[in-house]
Amino acid sequence: MESFKDVISSGQLVLVDFYATWCGPCKTMHPVLLELKQRLGEQIRILKIDVDKYQNTAAEYRIQSVPTLMLFRNGQMLWRQSGALPLNALLQQVQAHL
Repeated sequence: MESFKDVISSGQLVLVDFYATWCGPCKTMHPVLLELKQRLGEQIRILKIDVDKYQNTAAEYRIQSVPTLMLFRNGQMLWRQSGALPLNALLQQVQAHL
C-alpha cells in the first residue's frame, strides 16, 4: 500500500481532501470531487483523508477545519483552501496547476 508521502511526492497532480464523516460541508464536496475526477480523468489523483482516522497526518498539515483541500505535485503543496467549493471554483484552481 502506498503511503501518503509516496502519493503526494509523485509527478502527478494530487488533490487531497481532508474530511470528517460527521462534517456536512464535507458531504457536499463528495459529488463535486466525483465530477472533478470524471472531467479530468488521469490528469489528477484525488485522495481523501479522514482526519479522525489519520490524526497524525492531519496534525502534520495543521488541518484545523474540514473540509480542507490541498493540491500537491512532487511533494510540494501548490494550493490550499478550507471550506466547501463549487465545482467551477475547484476546477479553476486545479486547471491552473495542470
